[in-house]
Amino acid sequence: MTNTAPHNRKIVVFGATGDVGREVVSEAVLRGYQVTAIARDIAKLSALPDIVARQSIDILANPEIVAEVLADHDVAVSSLRPATGQETLLPEMTKVLLDAARQSKTPIFVTGGAATLKLADGSGHTVLSAPDFLPGSVRPIAEACEQVDRLFDQYDDVRWTCLRPPAMLIPGEKTRNYVRGTDTLVTDHDGVARISFADFGVAMVDLVDANDSAQQRLTVGYQNKAKAAAA
Repeated sequence: MTNTAPHNRKIVVFGATGDVGREVVSEAVLRGYQVTAIARDIAKLSALPDIVARQSIDILANPEIVAEVLADHDVAVSSLRPATGQETLLPEMTKVLLDAARQSKTPIFVTGGAATLKLADGSGHTVLSAPDFLPGSVRPIAEACEQVDRLFDQYDDVRWTCLRPPAMLIPGEKTRNYVRGTDTLVTDHDGVARISFADFGVAMVDLVDANDSAQQRLTVGYQNKAKAAAA
């Protein structure tokens, strides 16, 4: 699914210091994009490759700057995740980016959450609605992600794509092997929905490469048929 041909498209990544954001930046650089990394604390961007442009923006405090930044890029990626205890800020932050995308006409790819994905057991429950599926510690971010998911319906004039991770987004190697889905968790051979941060970054940049932001909600995950056959 990966296209590694170099090109000169300009991509801006919001939340570039997070686990997903760093992987998106790394993969985009590898593919030849001109990358701008955005974070509130510019010092946290110092670990990124020298080729990456860096900019400090507090998007809630300075929303007017965001549209200007997007207008100077071919595509935007949001990997925003508020700090623990500030999860309720995520819908407001995402709205700033979607408003800016509307104003600038820039395609935007948003890292969503698994909250609204259906379980693969056919129960009809989502990750958020299923009894005892989520630990209490992650419910605040799951509820915020559900609110973000509803936001997209207000932006039918924006070229957006929401890529939702599986139930487990974890450290791990970059395999470049994953399966794409829509509204149901993609599960591995053992029934667990998972993907590494690195491969989620690959999947996000694959979507950007495809240049198809047609108002779609997607998900990805591992599905190891070889292990399943051997089990």
